[in-house]
Amino acid sequence: MKIMFNKSRVSSPASTGRGAHVRLTGLCAGYPGRPVLRQLTADIPALAVTALVGPNGSGKSTLLGVLAGVIRPTSGDLRRDGERPPAFVPQRGAVADALPLTVRQAVEMGRWGERGPWRGLNRRDRLIVDSALDRLGIGDLAGRQLGELSGGQRQRALIAQGLAQRSDLLLLDEPTTGLDPQAGGRITAILTELVADGVTVVHATHDLAAARSAEACLLLREGTLAGHGRPDRVLTTSALAEVWAVAGHAGT
Repeated sequence: MKIMFNKSRVSSPASTGRGAHVRLTGLCAGYPGRPVLRQLTADIPALAVTALVGPNGSGKSTLLGVLAGVIRPTSGDLRRDGERPPAFVPQRGAVADALPLTVRQAVEMGRWGERGPWRGLNRRDRLIVDSALDRLGIGDLAGRQLGELSGGQRQRALIAQGLAQRSDLLLLDEPTTGLDPQAGGRITAILTELVADGVTVVHATHDLAAARSAEACLLLREGTLAGHGRPDRVLTTSALAEVWAVAGHAGT
């Protein structure tokens, strides 16, 4: 098993014609006694939005964990461009409503990886936090408690926390789950806009509209790769029916 970090781009994936930010080759990963991902070989293009699609149990969250560096592959290779650690935005429900945090305090936590939780923020850190709040359009909510926000506002606060980490790879787990169509559409549009800021975005989703708006897609089926490339070529009616039929059969 190899994990490599490169300053230069690796060769262009066929799906977008852009350099690959992440390359997976024969990747296997999982948990003690429970393998999940099996022999994944795919490129995740740089400066693009890539959607991870598949039913529950297909391996989307495990793959995000591998990309985030919190789950180590058991075999295969992972090669990632860039020197800074990825920024990971968990599912909105994973952050307790009862946490006594303002929006600004939550976004400031994105600087802890560089500063540590016990050191005060310096001027540069505060400017980075201000920029993230403004980029997500929530500067006016900075003093509000997280638990007071709507679902869409809270999701934007979590994405702003990810941006404050100043990574060029942003990973998100189900960023539109539980949101109404308008709020979900706004989050999807924001992710697309972040690419123009030099960020490569990878998000796991059950939202096929959000997945189809991405530039690339990995379709997962029981820990294997059922399809990889442009969403219009991967997320076909027949491919989706087959993947979900297998998931339904496995659950019976």
